[in-house]
Amino acid sequence: MRRTRSLLTAVALAAAGFLAAGPPAAAADADLVRNGGFEAGLDGWSCSGGSGATVTAPVHGGSSALKATPAGQDNARCSQSVTVKPDSTYTLGAWVQGAYVYLGASGTGTTDVSAWTQSPGAFKQLTTTFRTGPSTTSVTVYTHGWYGQPAHVTDDVTLVGPDPGGPGQPRPPAAPTGLTASAASSSSVLLSWTAVPGATSYTVHRDGAAPLPVTAASATVTGLAASTAYTFRVGAVNAAGESPLSAPVSATTTGGGGGGGGLPAHALVGYLHTSFANGSGYVRMADVPASWDVINLAFGEPTSVTSGDIRFRLCPVAECPNVESPAEFKAAVKAKQAAGKKVLISIGGQNGQVQLPTTAARDTFVSSVGRIIDEYGLDGLDIDFEGHSLSLATGDTDFRAPTTPGIVNLISAVKSLKARYGPGFVLTMAPETFFVQLGYQFYGSGPWGGQDPRAGAYLPVIHALRDDLTLLHVQDYNSGPIMGLDNQYHSMGGADFHIAMTDMLLTGFPVAGNTARAFPALRPEQVAIGLPATTNAGNGHTSPAEVTKALNCLTKKTDCGTYQTHGTWPGLRGLMTWSINWDQFGGREFSRNFDAYYGRTA
Repeated sequence: MRRTRSLLTAVALAAAGFLAAGPPAAAADADLVRNGGFEAGLDGWSCSGGSGATVTAPVHGGSSALKATPAGQDNARCSQSVTVKPDSTYTLGAWVQGAYVYLGASGTGTTDVSAWTQSPGAFKQLTTTFRTGPSTTSVTVYTHGWYGQPAHVTDDVTLVGPDPGGPGQPRPPAAPTGLTASAASSSSVLLSWTAVPGATSYTVHRDGAAPLPVTAASATVTGLAASTAYTFRVGAVNAAGESPLSAPVSATTTGGGGGGGGLPAHALVGYLHTSFANGSGYVRMADVPASWDVINLAFGEPTSVTSGDIRFRLCPVAECPNVESPAEFKAAVKAKQAAGKKVLISIGGQNGQVQLPTTAARDTFVSSVGRIIDEYGLDGLDIDFEGHSLSLATGDTDFRAPTTPGIVNLISAVKSLKARYGPGFVLTMAPETFFVQLGYQFYGSGPWGGQDPRAGAYLPVIHALRDDLTLLHVQDYNSGPIMGLDNQYHSMGGADFHIAMTDMLLTGFPVAGNTARAFPALRPEQVAIGLPATTNAGNGHTSPAEVTKALNCLTKKTDCGTYQTHGTWPGLRGLMTWSINWDQFGGREFSRNFDAYYGRTA
């Protein structure tokens, strides 16, 4: 609703400029826009979030035009800074095609103006006029679309008025020099270069990945694979555009990273109903099939939502008549570990809401989880916070520097556990799509307030712990439709959903459409796809054939359907399922399909 009101407000404010015709230019006037027909690509123009590109059809004049596509919170704004003469009248014009396409000028020193067109169809001319202030020497001219609208086209942009004379229009900066690179860790590289005069920002280019915008003459590139060589180049940017790229440099990340070694190259993760019973039946630890490489004990739960005091017990005999004794259970855990399996305590689940609003709750969480790990001799921790366990406080807008106490305390608690148990500590997370991929469109309560504060709330936790993270297996089930990097909505139940959701994790994405706050890609060995084992286990069950298609697309770039991934990742770690019990109930269809795909004989 709020976005609708914003649109109506913008329409009302801009109505005065709609298709307004300015006075004819005087004979001495000049067109000051650089590359207004886009015949030289985007030279002279800067488009938000990489939203703009030149096309050869449709065009209004010449052979090229600008096509820009809104996405999430990005309205596809393309702009140019133009030198003007103070206290002078200018006429801004353009030909546009699409609905809710805007043309405007800001920084005029008097009243900023805009014009817009409401209906799609043939090209329409937009014009508006303004007068510069007595000390105004430059203005920004721009065009943009509107949130939720399809791509629009702009061509033949002009700004006609008195020629300011002087050195002429601004040009992009010179190419950066002095670029150096060094490996900071197994997943990051440090870059630095000589600052370029006239540059307002820079873009880092890596091996075909999406450019990374930065404001200083240095950057830390994260989300890289261990022991891997990467090549980098840097461009300098100002209002006129991007410079030629620097000479390339290469760096190789260190080995290791992402705690919890010992997993096979392709792993199968499952949750074991250890503390409760349901219709799937109780499975004793000793009877868990050898297919399962990581066994998450479901669940450790808090004594109260905000206590941080986590407790774990085996299923009561009254609920699970075939439950083993604690001694038998602990012996079975050791036997699984001797066979190379990892056994973790999973905290939370659907009913176990966990919030750490205070440092006291944080410290209690650390001590109580540590006691469970020690008592049962476990390999690590799985964070399965669902429901209202994680949300962002109003004003907490940057996932890279969270301020919400519950988020900050959780990150601190996990780091403490990691420090206590060392590099062999296995850390996994199982968030829902609402808390991760939805962050591409929405983050927390949003810039106006009123959004669900849980949207994207796992992102600061994942980001802060990415160098400690063994596996992220987002639950690609019990989910509504989620927008992918193709700016289309994807629905659960087929290969397409898993392909699009996993591509986001392995490519990275701007959070809430803000390209200056892009969530970096995770390494493929840190990512597994989460699915329900049977139709009984959760909404969004995916058939074995569709699971195979998803794996083929992500690891081999075949069977992708209409979605185009941003890479190929043969190192994708594997699959997670809810649950081992439901897989047993369903005749082991899920685990057998995984074993067959990777040629395993478990």
